[in-house]
Amino acid sequence: LFAHRQPMEAAVRPGGPCPVPRGATRWSPGAASCPATRPDVGRAQATVDDLKAAYTNLPASRQEWRLVAEPGQKRGKALRSGVLSELGLKSGMAVQLKDLGPQVGYSTVFFWEYFGPIWVYAAFYFLQGPIYGKKFAHSETQDLAFVYFVGHYVKRILETFFVHRFSHATMPIFNLYKNCSYYWAFAGFIAYFINHPLYQSPPQRRVHAALTCAVACQISNFWCHVIQRNLRKPGEKGYKIPRGFLFNYVTCANYTAEIYGWLCFNIATQTLWGYIFMAAGAYQMILWAVAKHKRLRSIFNGKDGKEKYPRRFIILPPFM
Repeated sequence: LFAHRQPMEAAVRPGGPCPVPRGATRWSPGAASCPATRPDVGRAQATVDDLKAAYTNLPASRQEWRLVAEPGQKRGKALRSGVLSELGLKSGMAVQLKDLGPQVGYSTVFFWEYFGPIWVYAAFYFLQGPIYGKKFAHSETQDLAFVYFVGHYVKRILETFFVHRFSHATMPIFNLYKNCSYYWAFAGFIAYFINHPLYQSPPQRRVHAALTCAVACQISNFWCHVIQRNLRKPGEKGYKIPRGFLFNYVTCANYTAEIYGWLCFNIATQTLWGYIFMAAGAYQMILWAVAKHKRLRSIFNGKDGKEKYPRRFIILPPFM
């Protein structure tokens, strides 16, 4: 169900894209019949959306179109958005189509992966008898940890629906199960030990100071997301250099605030699973940040009238 199909090739001509045998590079009258019925793809200003709409065998959300790879290339250039002619595609050229498999909306995935930790953590906090075998009074640290942990994911859900703008409408449905497993499982491990009757809190002064810093990091993270939302107008495409607040110093300032926020939470609560969760998330965010930093520096290289990308930390000042 989740396996991606092998890429097939299609030729673009005034009548629309038509699948041709693997390895073929041009459409000819003897090629397989074409399921497309729209002539839009032959227009001078035809777009990637026109190409997807013309191919009727698959929903547009499941289509990934690429130019045929040149010698020495692993994959051809992805045709994600824009005018086909401006992307280097000409009539008669072959393109590759890949079925991305069943898809699900980004907001749907984000909602469920963030809603899960709320009820999982709440279960360990409120259901003391069934889980721990007895009822007991929570310590102040356990109460504060509950408020922070749940509040963090409530914030994420609100951002999903009211702040974030997604560059892609959908993702493979497998990501729903993968992401939910990751967030829900870690929430359970962290909640089990923090809410345990034998849990011993660090000194309260440390707890208060660390959670105060953690809240400041979450507010910073929220503001970074607002800045990113306002980088482009609705429907606008292309890369822009984020500016303002922490973005003046760090390329992926939103990740910076997220990682340091969880570091402060772990300093306040002191659980091994909390640190493992932070390390796993930080590792993935560092990979994303390094790739984004490299991409922005490549795009904004100061050549051909382009702005030169300013010198900044990548993600974790003062380390990288």
